[in-house]
Amino acid sequence: MKRKHKLLTKALEEKLPVLGATDGADHDKIKVPVKFFSPYSNWTWYALEYSPGDQTFFGLVHGFEKEFGYFSLAELESTKLSIAGARVPAVERDLYWNSDTTLDDVEKGRAR
Repeated sequence: MKRKHKLLTKALEEKLPVLGATDGADHDKIKVPVKFFSPYSNWTWYALEYSPGDQTFFGLVHGFEKEFGYFSLAELESTKLSIAGARVPAVERDLYWNSDTTLDDVEKGRAR
């Protein structure tokens, strides 16, 4: 089964600052342009920065712990689950995410 949308569009890529650009900035000033999530678990990836060359993100990851770290577009795109004999994408992009949401909003649970 294929995903019906791109995880990262050109328009979203252009909204993401380059890696290191938000280092030291106040969390209420840092935008979170893209949110990825797994509909099959409680994992969520909030992308803050991006390197188009190697397709690496830096952001806040809510998984077993809440922590900042690096993750790759290839990793998100290639992760699949077997459900009822079909291989389905395990990670999706939140199509209704407000790209003006700040990191402070995410950390304080005000983001939807």
